[in-house]
Amino acid sequence: MKTLLLSAYDAHSHRRWRKGLVAAFPEWQWVVLALPPRYFSWRIRGNSLTWARGDAARTLRQDWDLIIATSMTDLSALRGLVPELAGVPVVVYFHENQFAYPASADTTRSIEPQMLNIYTALAGNLLLFNSEFNRRTLIDGAARLLKRFPDGVPVGICEEMERKSRVLPVPLEDSLFIAARNATPESSVARKYRWTQGYQGAIPPGALVISWAARWEYDKGPERLLCILRGLKSKGVDFLLNLMGQSFRSCPEALTRIQREFAQHLLVVGYVQNAETYRDILRNSHVFLSTAHHEFQGLAVMEAAITGCTPLVPDEQCYPEYYPHSLRYTGVADALVKLASLAVQVREHRSLPKVEFGAFSWQQQRRAYSDCLYRLARKEHLRNKTRAPRTSAEGDVPTLDTDSLEANNPAR
Repeated sequence: MKTLLLSAYDAHSHRRWRKGLVAAFPEWQWVVLALPPRYFSWRIRGNSLTWARGDAARTLRQDWDLIIATSMTDLSALRGLVPELAGVPVVVYFHENQFAYPASADTTRSIEPQMLNIYTALAGNLLLFNSEFNRRTLIDGAARLLKRFPDGVPVGICEEMERKSRVLPVPLEDSLFIAARNATPESSVARKYRWTQGYQGAIPPGALVISWAARWEYDKGPERLLCILRGLKSKGVDFLLNLMGQSFRSCPEALTRIQREFAQHLLVVGYVQNAETYRDILRNSHVFLSTAHHEFQGLAVMEAAITGCTPLVPDEQCYPEYYPHSLRYTGVADALVKLASLAVQVREHRSLPKVEFGAFSWQQQRRAYSDCLYRLARKEHLRNKTRAPRTSAEGDVPTLDTDSLEANNPAR
């Protein structure tokens, strides 16, 4: 099957998903178009222009059996600018939606990203979501937005989106499960990557080792993390923390305070680029703590659970779909109670609760992906047989990954 995969804002989780998808179906003929995850406002509105009138134009005009696009793709505009795409079945994968994104105090809210979600959903034939929380917040958010408009809003828009949607989570690499089964416990490699200003001694046998890993941005809850750490310290809980994740030019003040206030509780600080090192750090942690206010599946928490960490997550967003009540907290006070309890279990050398994610491997999820993608392609093929055939594009165009298009089409 000749398949075009469009990743319009190729952030880490999007890149991880699309590479896993291509690897899961090596028998398909893939062409991937991907754009760098920067200049958000321009990228989500300009990707159709970049592709349709840029270096990828001839690639788009080929004869495709199926198109798979992420929800950041300006699909309605792209199909308008490239009429050859109009009859090709399109699967839209929603890693997130713009209706459930928490606004910061200094954020200027625009409805344009939300309208893009609506247009792309309506332009797609099948909508896939990584969680029911993601699906529900998009449909309910779209309904609330459309009610605000004064006139000209057709009926049935949200019902149409709901009718052609289903939940299909992002799978995790099979190699992650194999590595977890074959891992050697108590590896010391993590010590090589300790923060020079942090704790340098041997880890006490009774200390609770916590890992936190997320983008260093406000929506990942650094303020909530700071409150939890202060609470643990005031309760006298013996703990150490790996404060990991990618930082940017603007760092939340709470993360700066954590480094200042809790230096002697910190082990690894910052982004760990090497995957094996990162997973080794997780294997040597007791708990993986999420404080996020914005999560649609939470791959980092799942990955940590697979390596053997006990996850502790907020009782909100997507988390109730994946984690038992005992490992979800309703607020800072509840998080402190549960962390203190886990610390006692560590001190008494008792086993900590685990969460099993074997069903989320690509090996296990491949059949579900295959069924829905083949079904859509077959259905549209039969429908198109009754129509006039599409004109084939002139000549063959090689596979093109447009990470390089940024240099050719800089944002102004």
